[in-house]
Amino acid sequence: MSGTSDAAVVLKNRFLWFFVWQAILSAIIFILSKYLILSAFTINPFIPSLATFLAFLSFLLSMALFAIPIDLISTPKPCRPASVIEVVVLILRFYFAGSLPPLDRDFRLRLSVSMGIVAIVCATVASGSFAVFSVLVGGYSGSLLESARAVGVRGYGFGLVYGLHYVFRQRWVLAFPITQHPTFFSFKMGIPSTITQALKLSSVAYLFSTALGLLFWAQHKYWCTQWCVIRSVLAEQFVFYTGSFMVILCWELIHHLHKVLRTKRLIFAPPKGSAAAETNPSGPLLAALEESPSGSLMQYLAYLDLSKICETNIETWRRAAFFEETGETYNRIVAACLRPLEQLASKLGEGLSSMDDLYQLSLQLSSPKDIHQNPAIVESFNDFQLYAWCAHSAASLTVHSHKEDRFGVAQLSGSHAAALSTLLSCLLAVETVMGKKTNLQSAMLGHAGIKWAINSSARREIAVAMNKKKDSSLKDSCLYSKAYSLADVFKISIYSIVYEFHEEMERSAKAGLLGKVWLISGKPIYGSHDLLMQKLQLFLDFWA
Repeated sequence: MSGTSDAAVVLKNRFLWFFVWQAILSAIIFILSKYLILSAFTINPFIPSLATFLAFLSFLLSMALFAIPIDLISTPKPCRPASVIEVVVLILRFYFAGSLPPLDRDFRLRLSVSMGIVAIVCATVASGSFAVFSVLVGGYSGSLLESARAVGVRGYGFGLVYGLHYVFRQRWVLAFPITQHPTFFSFKMGIPSTITQALKLSSVAYLFSTALGLLFWAQHKYWCTQWCVIRSVLAEQFVFYTGSFMVILCWELIHHLHKVLRTKRLIFAPPKGSAAAETNPSGPLLAALEESPSGSLMQYLAYLDLSKICETNIETWRRAAFFEETGETYNRIVAACLRPLEQLASKLGEGLSSMDDLYQLSLQLSSPKDIHQNPAIVESFNDFQLYAWCAHSAASLTVHSHKEDRFGVAQLSGSHAAALSTLLSCLLAVETVMGKKTNLQSAMLGHAGIKWAINSSARREIAVAMNKKKDSSLKDSCLYSKAYSLADVFKISIYSIVYEFHEEMERSAKAGLLGKVWLISGKPIYGSHDLLMQKLQLFLDFWA
C-alpha cells in the first residue's frame, strides 16, 4: 500500500463486499422463512409465481434500504447530535432570511448526526413495512391491498421500535474488537449473540406493533373480519411474530457484518520484500496518521495498525523501521501518538478551569456531579478507544526502544520525557475528573536528594472513608466506567515504562536528575512540574 489513496480504495472495496454479502444474507433469510418455516402457512409455497418473485425483490430492496444508511452514518467516534430546538431555529432562520448563517464545524458535525438519526429511523420504518409484507405475502387469502394494509402497519410499528433502539443505543458507533480475527471467524462468533438480540427485539417490537395494529383494525373492521375468517387469531399471531423475527434477525446479521468488515484491521504498509518496503516502509502509516481527518475511520484504522505494530512481535520489521538512523520517523510516530493525548489533557483542563473558584477550592470534598454535567468534559471521553491505542503505542515504543533502538534516537530526541510527561498529565487530569486528590503533598516537597514520604496505610483508610460518599455518587455517573478504565490504561502504560527503565530512573533519582532526565523542562499540558515529579516518584516506588 503506497499511501492513503490505496487505503481509501480498500475501504471502498469493503463497502462493496458488504453490500454483496448483505444481499446474500437477505436472500438466505428470505428462503428459509418463506419455504421452510412459514411454508405451512403459505398458499402453494413451492410453485413459482410472479408474486413470489416480486416479494423476493422487495425483500432485497428493503434490506438494501437498511444497509446503506447504517454505513453512511457509522463512525468510530460518538458525537452529540444537534437538539430539536437548534434544528427548528435553523429552519426558521432559513425560511425567513432565505439563507443559512455561518455554521461552525462542530455544529455542522452535530447537524449531520441528527440528519443521520432521522435517516436511519425512516429507513427502518420503511424497510420493516416492505420486508414483513414481502415475507408474509401469500400467507393469507384476499387481495394484495388487504394484506398490505394489515401487515404493513404492523411492520411500520416494529420498524419504528428497532430504529429507536438503534438510535438510543448509539449502535452506529463502531466498536473495535480487542483481538483481531479472520473475517469469517469474527462473523461466525457473533451469530449466537445476534440471534439472542433478535429474539429480544422482536418480542418487544411484536407487542408494540400488535397494539398499533389493533388501533388500525378498530377503524377497519372489514379487514379484521376478513382476517378472522381466514385464519385463527393464534395462527395469525404466530405467523407475524415469526416473520418479524426473521426480518429483525436479518437486520442484526447485516449490522454485525457491517461492524466486522468496517473494524477489520487495515495494514498501512507495502508488501514485505518489495522495493517500497526496503526504502520507505513507514510512509503510508505516517501519511494516514498525519493527513486523515480527525475522528474519521481512516484515522482510527491507522492508530489500530500502529498499536498492533508496537504491542506485538508479529511485524518486527515494521517496528524496526521506526528506529532509523535519522530519528525523523520515530519522532513523527511518537508525536502522532501523543497528539490525541495532549488534546485530551487540554480539553479536560479547559473543562475543569471553567468551574467556579469556589468549586475549585472544594473539589476534593464536594460531589463530582457538577463535573459530569459539563459537556466539555463529557465529550472529551468520546475518543476512549483512540486514547487507549495512543497510550499503549507510546508506552510500547518507549519500552522497545530500550533494546531495539540501535542508534539511540529515542533517548537523544527527548521522546522518552515527552511520552512520560504526557501520560502523567493525562492521568492527573482524569483522576481530577474522578474526584481524586491530586495536589502536592507537603511532606514530598523536600530537596531532590531526599526521598519523598508516602502516605501511610492509616492515612489511606482515612482518605477512603472521607471519599466514600463521593465515590458512591461517581459510580452513578455516566463517566464512571470510561474514567476509571482510562485511568487504568494510563497507569499500565506508565508502569510498563517505569518497569523497563527502573534501574536508570533509580540512578537518576539518587543523583537528583529524575525530573530533568525523564520529564520535559517546560510547563506540562496539565498540572505542574512538581506535581508530575511527585506522581512519577509514586510510580517509581510502586505506590501509584
